[in-house]
Amino acid sequence: MASAKPIGNLAECYANALAIEREASARSVQFADYLEDHGEQATADLFRKLARFEQQHVEELERRSSGMPLPALRPWEFSWLDDAPAEQVDHEFIFHLMTPHDALTIALGAEKRAQALYEQAISASDDPEVKRLARELAGEEMEHIAWIEEALRKAPRPLVSEADFEQLFNAASSPH
Repeated sequence: MASAKPIGNLAECYANALAIEREASARSVQFADYLEDHGEQATADLFRKLARFEQQHVEELERRSSGMPLPALRPWEFSWLDDAPAEQVDHEFIFHLMTPHDALTIALGAEKRAQALYEQAISASDDPEVKRLARELAGEEMEHIAWIEEALRKAPRPLVSEADFEQLFNAASSPH
């Protein structure tokens, strides 16, 4: 999610929420598939759970905003992986390098940005309906943040430096 514009009214709140939830649902499915294909079943299961909840949120938001004219938003403003239209980014490169820790870190950042957007709407809007909806949405994001943070505490941190590999080799060669 690059930089979504501040929410000014209920239609904008619904439009932003739908964009965020659609991106989260699609990306969670994509991450789950990738992680499952690479033998990371526990993390894949969490992403499948997130995808189900996000899709339920999409359906509920669509129902609640039915008949309301919603502003058009640029999809890449809500992208987990980049700040540009999808046709300009090679997602396969990102997936080729991604570990469970990376996937969880990406998801955590997206959930936190969504939660911050809703918190901003709560503090900036004078519309009680915007505040009510934004509080509800921020609460849902906080729940997802908690799930991801718990999984992240359990996920092995990727080896990123020569010192990381040296520590691994030393541990493997030391007598137990």
